Amino acid sequence: MGTRGIVPNLVISQRVIDKMAAAASQFMEDETGEAMIGIIDPGKYTNGVPTIYVLDTISPDETAVRHMHTFQQGDEQQDEIIWWLQENWHARRDYLRETAQGAEQAKWDEPLRYLGDWHKQPGYMIAPSGGDLMTALNWLDDEENEMEALLVPIVTIGHPATTASSEATVNYNTMPSGDGEFMRVDWWYIHREVAMFQPINPVVYPADKLPELTRYPWHLINPDRAETEMAQLQGDGLFVSLLLWNADKKLPLEICFMMARQGASKILMIGTHWDYPESAPFARVAPFRQMQTGDDIYDVFESLWAQSEPVTNPPDWQWTADTYLVDYVHALETHLGIRPSEAVSTDATDAKAVNVPVTIEADNDDISETADRTDEAIKDTAETEKEEHS
Repeated sequence: MGTRGIVPNLVISQRVIDKMAAAASQFMEDETGEAMIGIIDPGKYTNGVPTIYVLDTISPDETAVRHMHTFQQGDEQQDEIIWWLQENWHARRDYLRETAQGAEQAKWDEPLRYLGDWHKQPGYMIAPSGGDLMTALNWLDDEENEMEALLVPIVTIGHPATTASSEATVNYNTMPSGDGEFMRVDWWYIHREVAMFQPINPVVYPADKLPELTRYPWHLINPDRAETEMAQLQGDGLFVSLLLWNADKKLPLEICFMMARQGASKILMIGTHWDYPESAPFARVAPFRQMQTGDDIYDVFESLWAQSEPVTNPPDWQWTADTYLVDYVHALETHLGIRPSEAVSTDATDAKAVNVPVTIEADNDDISETADRTDEAIKDTAETEKEEHS
């Protein structure tokens, strides 16, 4: 993100400013903040001076800590959303390279990446604090992050109209917040080799003049539903893997489940769209293949997808938002004649209100252990995919 001593150009989507204002107004007394994501043009169109494009900002989950003088981003949901956005952006770049739009959109043919965090500070503290400096330097010194620089904008509220930006070049922008007051965003940039915050001048573009990122998927915005789905499937005796896949050659990507039973001759591959369960799932069936140690799950999925065939839904089958994937699996297995006679007959309606599978003659400890294993399986799957495709 730039080179030593050179402060990049900075372009901000109006969408980002609007989301900052919304978050700041929601937490008037406490500090808050969000992660920023965008791209960095190395200078192809600006005489070698890099340009940072801030395209969107991602709020933390409910584990975030917000107090008057403290803010902590929270758990791992932001990372998972960033990974989802990056995978979709990667697919978008591939598509644009293969179409006539590729030449027109070459400007945006750069990786989507995390750019830094913005946070709101109390009063008129328009510059990062000493603690912010230490946090930024520790982050940049961590080789695992593979970043040379960060954006660290500071949001403050309650400014008078005299603070509003004029035609002069400054490192901040303002936005009316009601009652004649303004929100102010001061933009700061720090490079590992400079090791100090430098002002960086923003230019705000209308949101429709910059690329729009894809919508968030159901399994991240409704994790309780995702855990329930996985618990029901595993509790029904299915081996399940969750992957992202461009199943219909349209964006966003689909959230797909590859599942099989012990000794089965077929593998079910069920896809869900980003707005599941409002939209119905779809299915394909492939010959069974045993996973070998060291197999890449995406390579296996791609091979099986190429061999698979679409499955027509059973007669009289109807999907509603109250239906679960385990219901769909049972209907498909019966329709295809591949449901083993010894399979557990699970009534999914009994498990819809909890995040654990239906079990036979299980005490509370057994159920708790099963739920814990399910939660870990979902997290392990996400972490493995994230490492393989980051």
